[in-house]
Amino acid sequence: MSGTTRAIRVHAHGGPERLRLEDVPLPPPGRGEVRVRHTAIGVNFIDTYHRSGLYPLPLPAVLGSEAAGVIEALGEGVHELAVGARVGYCSAGPGAYATRRNVSASKLVPLPDHVSDELAAASMLKGMTVEFLVQRCFRVTEGMTVLWHAAAGGVGLLACQWLSAMGVTVIGTVSTDDKAALAKAHGCAHPIVTTREDFVLRVKELAPGKLPVVYDSVGKDTVHRSLDCLAPRGLLVSFGNASGKPEPLELLTLGQKGSLYVTRPSLMTYVASREELVASATTLFDAIGRGWVRPEVRHRYALADAAEAHRALEARETTGSIVLVP
Repeated sequence: MSGTTRAIRVHAHGGPERLRLEDVPLPPPGRGEVRVRHTAIGVNFIDTYHRSGLYPLPLPAVLGSEAAGVIEALGEGVHELAVGARVGYCSAGPGAYATRRNVSASKLVPLPDHVSDELAAASMLKGMTVEFLVQRCFRVTEGMTVLWHAAAGGVGLLACQWLSAMGVTVIGTVSTDDKAALAKAHGCAHPIVTTREDFVLRVKELAPGKLPVVYDSVGKDTVHRSLDCLAPRGLLVSFGNASGKPEPLELLTLGQKGSLYVTRPSLMTYVASREELVASATTLFDAIGRGWVRPEVRHRYALADAAEAHRALEARETTGSIVLVP
């Protein structure tokens, strides 16, 4: 049946003040779709890029890429899911900042009993990002040392835990002493406080032979200097812009610094098929079950307060995961 949903929409790109809570028409689920009543909604940095226009969306747009909830209705042709089932998603495209939403059944993952709705909403996008970054984008193995920027962020804390459980030494950058302590408590062997330490010099002290891979979600402030932390034929994985869009990179620089590689990966590319999506989620849920990663919801906001969540995230006032409660 048709109805409405309460949703956070933007009608023009810009700052957090552009976010508006509105009643939006919600048609019945179409063929291959289900209607999900959200119980928890994840907040991620990509949401701020969609809001600001760095990654522009057709307007007006409902933000949000990640949520968990309960199936309320099935569209025609959906047989593998049932009304009342608990599900989560992180690759269905923007639209999660809402009380209810129609979602393609192919993008939904059933949630195991040991993963709560809130935990799923707080960890699927971030945890599956860690999975593909350390297992498929670059195969990190036991005994390696890596550099992870923003080690106290939502992705960073999960990465520190996961890599530490694998026997990997993590060097991580953070902005404060409190964040350094938090990162260390989650498996970061060597936190670097960048407000008083030069991370390139510190990496050279900690890993004289330099590193096989650097994971950089900070962007403008770190990407070019991250190259100086890499061993010959090392890989820079640039997957975010927390400090702004990186400056253009001169390709000749890669040869001069040791035949380096650079990639700009996206989770959506790595879970493009149903098989990849389910495999990535299964690997994450297994890691949670084993205790390798312990996602923490450290900040909760009402759906109506999404703008405040964005302000705090962009001001780097948050650590760990943020969820909106419908």
